[in-house]
Amino acid sequence: MTYYIHADKFFLENTTEDGGYLEVQDNGKFGFYYSEKEKPTGKIIDYPGKWIAPGLVDTHVHGSLNEDVMKSDWKGINHLSEGFLQSGVTSWLPTTYTAGADTLTRICKMFGKHKGEETGAKIQGLHFEGPYFTAEHAGAENPKYLLDPDLQQFNAWRAESKNLLNKISLAPERKGSREFIRQVVQEGVVVSLGHSSADFSQAAAGIEAGATMFTHTFNGMPDPSHHAPTISNAAMALHNVTDELICDGHHVKKEMVRALIQLKGPGHIALITDCMEAGMMPDGDYMLGELPVYVKEGMARLKTNHNLAGSILQLKTAVKNLVDWNIATPQEAIMMASYVPAKSAKILANCGSIAPDKAADFIVLNPDMTLSETYLNGVSRYQA
Repeated sequence: MTYYIHADKFFLENTTEDGGYLEVQDNGKFGFYYSEKEKPTGKIIDYPGKWIAPGLVDTHVHGSLNEDVMKSDWKGINHLSEGFLQSGVTSWLPTTYTAGADTLTRICKMFGKHKGEETGAKIQGLHFEGPYFTAEHAGAENPKYLLDPDLQQFNAWRAESKNLLNKISLAPERKGSREFIRQVVQEGVVVSLGHSSADFSQAAAGIEAGATMFTHTFNGMPDPSHHAPTISNAAMALHNVTDELICDGHHVKKEMVRALIQLKGPGHIALITDCMEAGMMPDGDYMLGELPVYVKEGMARLKTNHNLAGSILQLKTAVKNLVDWNIATPQEAIMMASYVPAKSAKILANCGSIAPDKAADFIVLNPDMTLSETYLNGVSRYQA
């Protein structure tokens, strides 16, 4: 049955409107937005004092709720998919860690086999974080599996995933990376640069070859330099690229978050979580792939060298942080967690905005940016 959402504010794809009515069709897709003066006839669901925004899109996330893309079976992945609705996330890209070829093949087969069967947040692709990284900036990636780009192997993984594998993060200084980037981009894969020791020119060469993103900007790469520009400088300076950003206040301090967003503009920042299995879980001991991790004071760190190891951030919290830090407006923060990540991963046709004939995946927010409710296909699936 078609119905209409009535609320105080609507964050539509190209504008933000105060008041009005949003049509949710009986096929689970959005219809039109109507102003207060155009009150429609039919069932109306009232949300006084609430704001309506598109469901959030996490294009770089490893796990939560003690589930992990690398270790969980399909039942666990679906549990994760359901759990993400608590974060306001309605679409996501399961993200791997660097691992052995057999492990990555197994994961590709699992997602390829069960593609479309998830009952919670929708899997819109698969993101390989590695294994084509540099050891110096491997971070929490296991260095023993790092190697140069291998097009034949990568295409075999894509085939096993039934082409669900649609994004890869790699280090542009690895041998053969430019040729690899050029080819996989032609095949429709999004390439992001990270976990890298590249200088500015190496990063720029990767971008000019077809890469369009930087992976968790400033993390897993040398710091910006005004004497010897690095890949971090490239993430700040290059045109027409999207920078992933972890806004938990730990991975990148808010002063640098502010500087990057002011420099690039919100339209070129994709908020991500990089969350691992300890997300939405108590402090304690966990695993990041094959590496032991401890969680304390809001941070996940490797037990071996105490490096940051992914995060326990929820995407709804990243959005709220940007507003609370007075870095972004609510409209900008939401855009960076929905429209921009969806566009950057080439999945905007499926998610990331409120527009006619797109799936009615949306969230209900309080004016303090806390999550009140999550809808999937026009059906309320989570209430805070």
